[in-house]
Amino acid sequence: MAVTKETETGTATVNPSQVETRAVSTVSWRLPIKEVRRQRDMVVDTDGVRTLLDQLPHAVLLINRQRQIVYANPAAAPLFTGKSVDDVIGLRTGEAVNCRHSDETPGGCGTTEFCSQCGANKTLRAGQRGEHASDECRIISKTLGGDLDLRVWAAPLSAGGETFTLFTMVDISDEKRREMLERVFFHDVLNTAGGIQGMASLLAVSPLEERDEMSAVVARLSDALMEELKTQQSLPLMESGDLLVQREPVSSLEILQSVAEAYRMHQVRGDRQLRISPDSDDVTFDTDPKLLRRVIGNMTKNALEACPAGGTVTLSCGIDAERVLFRVHNPTAMPRHVQLQLFQRSFSTKGPGRGLGTYSMKLLSERYLDGEVSFISSEEHGTTFVGSYRRVSPS
Repeated sequence: MAVTKETETGTATVNPSQVETRAVSTVSWRLPIKEVRRQRDMVVDTDGVRTLLDQLPHAVLLINRQRQIVYANPAAAPLFTGKSVDDVIGLRTGEAVNCRHSDETPGGCGTTEFCSQCGANKTLRAGQRGEHASDECRIISKTLGGDLDLRVWAAPLSAGGETFTLFTMVDISDEKRREMLERVFFHDVLNTAGGIQGMASLLAVSPLEERDEMSAVVARLSDALMEELKTQQSLPLMESGDLLVQREPVSSLEILQSVAEAYRMHQVRGDRQLRISPDSDDVTFDTDPKLLRRVIGNMTKNALEACPAGGTVTLSCGIDAERVLFRVHNPTAMPRHVQLQLFQRSFSTKGPGRGLGTYSMKLLSERYLDGEVSFISSEEHGTTFVGSYRRVSPS
């Protein structure tokens, strides 16, 4: 049986025995489409197997040792953007569901650094080892609005002397979206409430001459909390793209000062230092101040949580061409596996119900604030999150 090996310059014919010796996580070999169709005919088109698979309510794929789709039942079609169940024969799962990372290497789906953290890839690998496995995964789509949350199962299947994997997928995006909206709301409200709690505790033991200023801070934080509560009804609009944005001229330095003020007495700060860089630029630009404070506040809280005891978190802002840049730095580097999954809706390093801040700040920035969120992380320089926003919003 002929087998092709993908290379940067084309394909090459190899001995099939070589295929089995390659690790599934890095394999780039593929069967020609003619051989994939032969496998489909051998397994699916006999003994009523196709009839059975076609009647199942969930997406079911039959996948060969080269991780190519041999068959997809009709229930899988909604997951294949712009493709029919026949179009995906010979593709790999990530390629079929339009995963952003599926064409980043010559080997395609299953061979990128991101694939090492993919729940679908891990489950499929387990199935190919003869195990029964299940997991959840987040597919970041090449198409705006096409991201998927999937629950997947894999089980081995032998037929005609060959080994396959029966791979089942259920779209749980709506379920994850509801959970995320609730978590983001409580996450942001608790951030603000934590600031009020810290200031109130300090107010009780402060000298009289300091209490007026501290009372004013508590009042401002209380107003911010009321704003958060009023947005609860609008949260379902966040992912649909219908959240109302209320733009007004704002000062970049005032945004930083209000965030720093909220977290200086927050319990998450502990004995860490929080400072605004003295070389920050004060830029006036149009944005929604409530949403932007949410974003920078989440950056700050994450930085404080990551910062070692006695360390310093630094906030800064500046100008780059036509954009305003907000930076939040802490001296700790993120593990690589965290970096690879950081902005995914279903990813958390902090346990159930936590870790939503990074996802929400990217969503709010990129969908509503004409912005982008990125980060740089290394052992030498620590971690810096950057929010970049247009100085003038497009008309």
